[in-house]
Amino acid sequence: MRRRDFLRQSALAASLVASQRLGILSQNLHAASTPIPKRPLGKTGVQLSLIGLGGVLVMDTEQAFANNIVAEAYDRGINYFDVAPSYGNAEERLGPALAPYRKNAFLACKTLKRDRAAARAELEQSLHRLRTDYFDLYQLHALTKLEDLEQALAPSGALETFLEARQAGMIRFIGFSAHSVEAALAAIDRFPFDTVLFPINWVLYFQANFGPQVIAHAHANGLGCLAIKAMAKTTWPEGLEKRPYPKCWYQPADVPEEAALALRFTLSEPITAAVPPGQPELFRLALAVAASFAPLTATERESLKLRSTGLKPIFPRLGTA
Repeated sequence: MRRRDFLRQSALAASLVASQRLGILSQNLHAASTPIPKRPLGKTGVQLSLIGLGGVLVMDTEQAFANNIVAEAYDRGINYFDVAPSYGNAEERLGPALAPYRKNAFLACKTLKRDRAAARAELEQSLHRLRTDYFDLYQLHALTKLEDLEQALAPSGALETFLEARQAGMIRFIGFSAHSVEAALAAIDRFPFDTVLFPINWVLYFQANFGPQVIAHAHANGLGCLAIKAMAKTTWPEGLEKRPYPKCWYQPADVPEEAALALRFTLSEPITAAVPPGQPELFRLALAVAASFAPLTATERESLKLRSTGLKPIFPRLGTA
């Protein structure tokens, strides 16, 4: 069998197995009625649900699907919604779907723009698409290099738009997301942000020393901590042409028991909330885990550490110092 054919068949088999594993749990979830618990968000005075709904979930879906899953999430107690212009048509889908619940929802948005004028234009575009006149949280999106931060904080940088918008009542809180420990630590030191959105993940913690420094520094400076990539496991095999989960650029933990442990690991850290993957099956699994959340035991944490052995982290390893 040619390698390409083997990879194609492997992807199909993985997709079928994953659908069977997650389908059973998803069916059971529909009957669940336990509300999602809430936690305080740093010093903001806001209480957020343990998990949020990320805009990728409604990206490239029919409006009816977006309406239904947002209603389902809201009914379960989700009050935290996060989106960005870079998520395809997610803003256009989320705006109408969230409209009936907007006054009771915490809506977070982001911008990749680093200069003042472009950030202002994108902020106004996002407000229009999401059918709202303010964001509860607006974030510098995906700080990866120190240059990103320098540009945003420089004169005529994006931060000037954030400050003007906050003064005008267009945003309530200012935050950032990052995929780099170095950039995140520098951002916390350079400006009194309200929140940080960062990958908090079992494999990254145990195999890459990636994340605990950011959480510790954020708490020392009073920031609210939000998490992404909680249910990520490793990278996809090289050469894989079709991914079982098209909305995950990484390979997720999809066996329900392991996925639940992964999410519970993240929620057991001193964070407010986690945004699950944009794959509907994984989002519904996260709903079930959050509704019955219990912190990891020492034995469960050690079990996850052992499971992480040999897995390739989705972000680069850091030194152990």
